[in-house]
Amino acid sequence: MMRGTGKADVFVMLAHPVGHAKSPGIFNEIFEARGLDSLMVPLSCRPEDFDSFWAGLTAAENVRGVIVSVPYKAAVFEKCSGGHDRAMRVRSANSVRRNPDGSWYADNFDGVGFIDALSAAGHQVAGKRVLQVGAGGAGASLAYCLAEAGAAEIRLSDVDAGRAETLAALVRRAFPACRIAVGPADPTGMQVVVNATPMGLNPSDPLPLDVAALTPEMTVVDIIMEPAETPLLRVARRIGCTIQPGRPMMDFQVEAMAEFFDIDRKDRTDG
Repeated sequence: MMRGTGKADVFVMLAHPVGHAKSPGIFNEIFEARGLDSLMVPLSCRPEDFDSFWAGLTAAENVRGVIVSVPYKAAVFEKCSGGHDRAMRVRSANSVRRNPDGSWYADNFDGVGFIDALSAAGHQVAGKRVLQVGAGGAGASLAYCLAEAGAAEIRLSDVDAGRAETLAALVRRAFPACRIAVGPADPTGMQVVVNATPMGLNPSDPLPLDVAALTPEMTVVDIIMEPAETPLLRVARRIGCTIQPGRPMMDFQVEAMAEFFDIDRKDRTDG
């Protein structure tokens, strides 16, 4: 099938910056392999232009869905008319699809992909003590899903202590059995260490946590996809920790997103 025709389903990957995004390449390969007249376009906009950008995107009738990354997950959620519990509970969206009336429906697969990727690699969360650094868009989903997966304790650290406290209270209400508290980015006494911040995307970024306190029996996880081995993971590997990179998390999200967007739909109409 010819792709990119006037009848094509258009999907968008939104981030700022968007150069690191892998979703467009992954989804365009899927569209090609399945013979679908669909394409995913990477788009970036400055935060001060977000409202006008989103209005324009909403007005573009043939945009069926958007994958959302840093820093727009919370802002996009607020533009949606409803959503799945996974998005509603953390008020953050990493995927939105068009409703029949033109409004947007939110979902969030960050935590789903994260837990599935850990399980596939043989890393269990149940009963473990976890340090999570980052309580933003992805971090909100991860904390909730860590508690849901049975983490015994979560130490939550964020540069914005108020944001971390708000998230901790939310998770605590939903999962009282999980001890969750805000604390420093210090892995002492923890068994699993998670970087849920963007620190590590750029070579000049500082390390997101106190690596001097890492010990070989810890599992260190980074949600950043590129570089595959972030500075944090490189240090952790040298110390002897088990490491888990970010790419598997994305791989496990992709199929869920494809289903969410209903990319194989047969009832195409002229647009």
